[in-house]
Amino acid sequence: MGKKEYLPLFETRASRGRLLFKVYVLTIFVAICMILVYRVSYLPVEGVVEIWSWIGMFFAELWFSFYWFITQLVRWNPIYRYTFKDRLSQRYEKDLPGVDIFVCTADPEIEPPTMVINTVLSMMAYDYPSEKLSVYLSDDGGSDLTFYAMLEASRFSKHWLPFCKKMKIQPRSPEAYFRTALEPLDDPNKAKEWLFVKKLYIDMKYQIEATTKLGKVPVEIRKEHKGFREWNFTSSRRDHQTFIEILIDGRDPQAMDNEGQPLPTLVYLAREKRPQYPHNFKAGAMNALIRVSSRISNSPIILNVDCDMYSNNSYSVRDALCFFMDEEKGREIGYIQYPQAFENITKNDIYSNSLNIDMEVDFPGLDGNGGPLYIGSGCFHRREALCGRRYSKENKVDWKEVNDRKVKESAGVLEEVCRILASCTYEANTEWGKEMGLKYGCPVEDVITGLSVQCKGWRSMYFIPERKGFLGLAPTTLLQTLVQHKRWSEGDFQILITRHNPFLFGHKRIPLKLQLSYCIYLLWATSWFAVLCYLVVPPLCLLRGISLFPKLSSPWIQSFAYAIFSNRAYGLVEFVWSGGTIQGWWNGQRMWVFKRTTSHLFGFFDAIRKLLGFSTSTFVITAKVAEEDVSERYEKEKMEFGVSSPMFNILATLALLNMFSFVGGIKMLIMDVESKVLDLLALQIILCGLLVLINLPIYQGLFFRKDSSRMPYSVTYKSIIVSLLACSIALY
Repeated sequence: MGKKEYLPLFETRASRGRLLFKVYVLTIFVAICMILVYRVSYLPVEGVVEIWSWIGMFFAELWFSFYWFITQLVRWNPIYRYTFKDRLSQRYEKDLPGVDIFVCTADPEIEPPTMVINTVLSMMAYDYPSEKLSVYLSDDGGSDLTFYAMLEASRFSKHWLPFCKKMKIQPRSPEAYFRTALEPLDDPNKAKEWLFVKKLYIDMKYQIEATTKLGKVPVEIRKEHKGFREWNFTSSRRDHQTFIEILIDGRDPQAMDNEGQPLPTLVYLAREKRPQYPHNFKAGAMNALIRVSSRISNSPIILNVDCDMYSNNSYSVRDALCFFMDEEKGREIGYIQYPQAFENITKNDIYSNSLNIDMEVDFPGLDGNGGPLYIGSGCFHRREALCGRRYSKENKVDWKEVNDRKVKESAGVLEEVCRILASCTYEANTEWGKEMGLKYGCPVEDVITGLSVQCKGWRSMYFIPERKGFLGLAPTTLLQTLVQHKRWSEGDFQILITRHNPFLFGHKRIPLKLQLSYCIYLLWATSWFAVLCYLVVPPLCLLRGISLFPKLSSPWIQSFAYAIFSNRAYGLVEFVWSGGTIQGWWNGQRMWVFKRTTSHLFGFFDAIRKLLGFSTSTFVITAKVAEEDVSERYEKEKMEFGVSSPMFNILATLALLNMFSFVGGIKMLIMDVESKVLDLLALQIILCGLLVLINLPIYQGLFFRKDSSRMPYSVTYKSIIVSLLACSIALY
């Protein structure tokens, strides 16, 4: 008998209507070539300042050209995936595999327990057989406040899960749902239940927030559960034994919701921490969860999310399984990456945190070139791939056999075993953090781990569902955004300059076009030189009357004008197509400049210092909550400064430098009766003018705002002194 044929569980479609894009790429390429020819042909022959300024501009434009080429390579062949969940149900409903879900948190002050449990509850409420779901929370802060919140969530889940399935609601985070949902007035019974569940949630939320504000769990509550005894022997959040508690044992026949249906397994874990051992957050937390889950549920599929990234689509698990369980291609898939999306983005995305272009444009292109990066959250993994196993064509998964692998030990025995698995010493002299689990020693442990999985022969795929799969929280201040991008750029550049460079590590393991595609992120940190060159050299040369661009009367001006205008215009169309606004695009241009002159600059030098052994990588947690006045300004799209930072010193100095030069250029225009200045220096004056417009929020923060989020006076004084000194040197 021949092999049984099945309809695929997913399909791949190439993007259509690419003619305009290819015309754009071809014409811009010609313009770039002309610009580089102009730079080489018109190199000044005298004047030290003129020669070196020209050379600096040439190398900056050479870098821009190379990075533009890499970007177009990524975007040349985007592909999109579509799933068939009905086929999955018809063929595998009784044999659906178990899924382990990992949620990681670290600090109850930065990541409030109410937010964490909303994420956990949304994961427990997936449209999937509850007995096949296991949700694990890693609390690297080892906080009894978080444990208390999890205990309350385990009780509330007995009402919340049947409510979600009966009402078929979306999303299944209680906070997100009740924030916008209306009471179902058409059915009195449903309305009564709706109000009852809402009251349960509000009461639970109030109790948790009151306890969090108090800073400790009251004695009477501690007596209710044996798990609180663990904190009687705790020295600090950085020095404690392993805490593990199976709050709901999904294998227990008595673990039922109030409708008599099975509940998912729910586990709280705070791995052991000792001052003498490295913590490796978040990679260490994930690896501990991998080991612990292998003893409790051992599901073949793992989903990991950040604690602020709740499930917005109850069908995400089924969508992911359409890839893993596809009869033809499923066996080669190592992970499925979902887009990252955020619920608190302002209308015009003031800090350019939506990642729309990355998620809607670049990642489909990465998928077409060999597979997306693993970006740390919203990712479904094949357990064996994440644990270091190499792909083999002989790999065949019998889903029935996988489901028969059940752990038989009692919850108490499992907890004792898992204490050892999550101890500080367990990983000593093992491959954990090297060849198994998430890799250590890099600020972007997710990217380097995904690259390792791909280099072991596994495929990665990118999936954009019709309804967003996960929604998180983006930074709400400028400094948070810049620090986050500093960590990303530092980690990506660290990969580039170490043995995990995709050209070395991925040689003959992944396609060359995928190796090149990684560079759009790995080269972030190197962009500082080219951008600073364009922000510093033209304005200073303008004050000296040195021209760095073609005259208005020269035909060479056409290449510069076309390259600049077409590139920005196409970017605007692309941004609006991805769901943004025109003002949002302009904010994105501003943040493009800000990130490359601060985040990428500091990321570059910190990566170099680490390579030379002068520093070590640290994981900075982005705050998920903001003070009320900060949130109010964020919603009104007022840029937040308020604190002293070397990053703000740089931004303010560059803004003032370009403002002074722009004023000087306008003065030269007014005094020039023969229009020679306009012909000679027009592009430099326009460039300074555009940078003045981009930096308007900086000027407001320096001189006009009186609230607590204005630029500190120390930043104002330093930036004025440095920028005036630079202008004085340029003039004299």
